[in-house]
Amino acid sequence: MLDLLSGLRVVSFNHFLLGPMGIQMLGDLGADVIAVEGLEGAWQRHWAGGDIWHDGQSVLHLCANRNKRSVAIDLKSAQGRELALRLVDTADVVAENFRPGVMDKLGFGYAALSARKPSLIYASASGYGPDGPYADKPGQDLLAQALFGMMAITGEAASGPRPAGASIIDHHGAALFALGIIAAIVRRQRTGQGCRVDASLLQSALDLQAESLVAWTNAAVKPPGPQAFRHVAGWYFAAPYGVYATRDGHMAISLTRIAVLADALGEPRLAVYSDRDTWTKQDEIGALIGARLATADTAHWVAQMEPKKIWHAPVQGYAEIVTDPQVRHMQSLMTVKGAGATGAPVTLVNHPVRYDGRTAAVRLAPQQLGAQTAEVLGELGLREAEIDALAADGVVKLG
Repeated sequence: MLDLLSGLRVVSFNHFLLGPMGIQMLGDLGADVIAVEGLEGAWQRHWAGGDIWHDGQSVLHLCANRNKRSVAIDLKSAQGRELALRLVDTADVVAENFRPGVMDKLGFGYAALSARKPSLIYASASGYGPDGPYADKPGQDLLAQALFGMMAITGEAASGPRPAGASIIDHHGAALFALGIIAAIVRRQRTGQGCRVDASLLQSALDLQAESLVAWTNAAVKPPGPQAFRHVAGWYFAAPYGVYATRDGHMAISLTRIAVLADALGEPRLAVYSDRDTWTKQDEIGALIGARLATADTAHWVAQMEPKKIWHAPVQGYAEIVTDPQVRHMQSLMTVKGAGATGAPVTLVNHPVRYDGRTAAVRLAPQQLGAQTAEVLGELGLREAEIDALAADGVVKLG
């Protein structure tokens, strides 16, 4: 079990994916994360990717809410707000990802809480930042991919823009959210000073494209689009860097000299292209490579490329990933006892970093709504009878 953040308490008012996943990372590292939700449960409990539900729980909830204690409080009631403020008083970090202004209306905005507790780290994730012309627009991964370039560089001219197959801006934004909070923690340890931390889908999207954006903005002649080629993976890559169909699947070919690849493929027409041509004739070169690779199975081409140290990889689907020997060696997927209706085992993606060779542990599987309400309120000094009365009055929900 990792205890890098042991002793740190995070009170999380997060929903959807970016916020919960970023705070989950802190819980993985040993922080005491208390997830505060309304009595009906946060949004991620009511929507599931692929409409897949495991043991009564949404897979969206499962992927981003382990190692958290669940407390359900009606924040719209005076009693509920007072309980939440008492909880905030015990926190090192308060985190939220509502639209700008929502937390202020509830009485939990940065100005109010930092005045109450100057050493508090207040972390906010939003679609486009806390202010500015887009601040009130709905923030969501697909919309951010459309607005900030991801679709344009992923799609091809012939087929148009194309989103990534996963919520990559949410996922990257979660890592940035956690990074910002940890940086603020380090400064507070040094100075005692609190901090407001802001992460956004906008900045996550642009950060993901740093290489592409720096290339485009500094080009003397701006390429049109920019859009991907037929085979080559992106507008700022040279051939053969891309994905190609074989007779029985697909494979990726990375950075390699075109003459070396021509030899491996037994395609002399490739050898006539210069290194400069690979930057200007991507579709032409890609078509030759694609036609040649389609004549044999992936295993055949792997055998040709391995001795020549050509960077390549077969394209694997999820069925291959779960049995991949390196994935298993790294313990990147883990199956643990769940906290659903029957406690059925659940498979999760592990914390993505190792520390002293160790992986993170699951202290708490993603919890049922309000599972630790009584426990946490008891830590605030409330007696059992008081907690039961609050539940009877609809101020809190007990798991």
